[in-house]
Amino acid sequence: MRIKDKIDFHPKLFVALKTYTRERFMADLAAGIIVGIVALPLAIAFGIASGVSPEKGLVTAFIGGFIVSFLGGSNVQIGGPTGAFIVIVYGIVHNFGPAGLALATILAGILLVIMGALRLGAIIRFIPYPIVVGFTSGIALTIFTTQLNDLLGLNLSDMPADFLSKWALYARHITRLNPWSLLIGLGSIALIRYTPRLSRKIPGSLVAIVVMTAGAYALRHALGVDSVRTIGDLFVINASLPQAEAIRFSPETINRLLPSAFTIAMLGAIESLLSATVADGVTGDKHHSNTELIAQGAANIVVPIFGGIPVTGAIARTMTNINNGGRTPVAGLVHALTLLLILLFLSPLTRHIPMSCLAGVLVVVSYNMSEWRTFRSLMKNPRSDVSVLLVTFFLTVIFDLTIAIEIGMLIAMFLFMKRVMETTSVSVTRNVLDLSSESEGTLSEEKLPIPPGVEVYEIDGPFFFGIANKFDGVMQSLGDKPRVRIIRMRKVPFMDSTGLHNLESLFRLSQAENIRMILSGVNPTVRDVLAKAGFDQKIGAGNICSHINEALAKATEQG
Repeated sequence: MRIKDKIDFHPKLFVALKTYTRERFMADLAAGIIVGIVALPLAIAFGIASGVSPEKGLVTAFIGGFIVSFLGGSNVQIGGPTGAFIVIVYGIVHNFGPAGLALATILAGILLVIMGALRLGAIIRFIPYPIVVGFTSGIALTIFTTQLNDLLGLNLSDMPADFLSKWALYARHITRLNPWSLLIGLGSIALIRYTPRLSRKIPGSLVAIVVMTAGAYALRHALGVDSVRTIGDLFVINASLPQAEAIRFSPETINRLLPSAFTIAMLGAIESLLSATVADGVTGDKHHSNTELIAQGAANIVVPIFGGIPVTGAIARTMTNINNGGRTPVAGLVHALTLLLILLFLSPLTRHIPMSCLAGVLVVVSYNMSEWRTFRSLMKNPRSDVSVLLVTFFLTVIFDLTIAIEIGMLIAMFLFMKRVMETTSVSVTRNVLDLSSESEGTLSEEKLPIPPGVEVYEIDGPFFFGIANKFDGVMQSLGDKPRVRIIRMRKVPFMDSTGLHNLESLFRLSQAENIRMILSGVNPTVRDVLAKAGFDQKIGAGNICSHINEALAKATEQG
C-alpha cells in the first residue's frame, strides 16, 4: 500500500468545488465578510493579550484562517487565534521571547501533522471531559486576571507571569484606578451583552469597539482626557504584507520548548475537533478529523514564519459562519481575505482603539469560556472525576497550562486503569461449570462437569499490565496444584506485552510442575498477538481451543 493511501487527507474544499454554484458563492461571500468583521477585534485582542503586537493577531487570522479553510476537513471551520492560547503563548513569549514562540508553534504544527498522518483524530476526542472543562475554566480565569490591568486603567508595566502575584500587584495599586478606563471597559461589556437583543447580524464586539473608540477619541481631543491608553500608545501597527522571517533553532532550544509545543498541539487538536464536531451537529455534515489535524498542523508550521501565533479552530467564529449562511470552505477563504484587506487599508484606524475596550472584549470571551454552569454540575460527579477537574483547574490557574494538561492526563489515565482493574475479574472454577446465559460455541448443557484434577480460570476483561498482576495474585493464592489448567479468554478483547509475559511465565511454571495448560475462547486479535510472539508454538496449536467444550475434551484426553 502506498503512503498516500495510508494517510487520511481529504480536504473538503476540493470536494465542494466540484458542485459549486453561483448562489452558493454569494452566500459564502456574505458569510465570509461578516466573519472577517467579527474576527477583527478578536484577532487584535488575542494578539495583544498574548504578548505580541496587534497586527500579529491579524496575520495569524488571515494566513492561518486561509490554510485551515484551504486544506481542512470541515466545510465550515474558521481558523485563527483563540482565547485558549493566550495563557500558554504569553508564558512562552515571557520566558523565551518571540523567537521561542515561533519555534514552539512550528514544533506543535509538526506534531499535529504527525497525529493526523497516524489517524489519531478520533482518539483525541476521548480525552476526559473533566480535563477539558478544568483547563478551559482555568484559562478563562487566567485571561480575566490578565485583563484587569487595562480594564481598571492601572497602567502597570512588567506584570508578573503567575496568577497570585498579579492579584497581589493589583491589590497594592488599586488606588491608581482610572474611572474613564473602567467606564469604557464596562460600557464595552454592556454593548457586547445587549447588542444581540437589537440585531444578531451585527457582532457586539465590533459595535463596542466602534462606539468606545469614538468615545475615547472625543474624550482625548474634545475634553482633553488623555489618560485612557489606546493601541497607538503602546504599539506601532505595520499596515503591509508580512515578511517571512528566519527561524533559528538548536537541539537545546528544541528540548526546552517541546513541552510547550506538546501543549499547543494538544490544545489545538482538542479545540479544533471540538469546534468541527459542534459544527457537524448544526449543519448535519461530517468532518474528516485526520484531515483537520493535518490542516491545523500546516497552518501552525507556516504562520510563525510570518510572525504569527498559534492557530486553531474557533467555535464562536465557526458558528457565526454557519448562522450567516456559510456552507463551504470558500466562506473561510473570504474571511481570511477580508482580514487581509482590513490590515492593508484600515489598520491605521485601529491605533485609536482603547485598551480598556479590548479588555472588555476579552472579559466577555473569558466569561463565555468559563463554562461555570458545566463546572458546577461536574462537581456532583464521582470523586475521581471531581479530583481530575479540580487538579487540572488549579494547576492551570496557579502554575502552568503545560503542567496542568500533562498531570491531568496522567491522573485520568491512572483512574481509567483503576476502573478497568475494578471491572475486570479473574475467577477459578472446579467440579461444575455453569454455562447458563453463555453463548460460547455450541452448548448442549447448562451445567458442564469438570473432570477431576482440572481447574478453569476465567479472565473477564482486557489482559493488560494491571490485570496481569491481579491474575498472578489469584494464581499464587491457590494451594492445590491441578493436572490441567484451562484459561478461558472469551471475554479478553486484547492483550498487551505484560499480559503476554505473565501468560508465558505461567506456562513455564506449569511445565516445571508437570501441569498442562490449555487456552479457551481466544479471539482473533489475541490469537494474533500469541502467534506473533511464537507462544502458539510453545503451548501447541492444539491447546488453543475455540470454546470450553473443546478445551474440556482436550483436558480429558490429556488427563
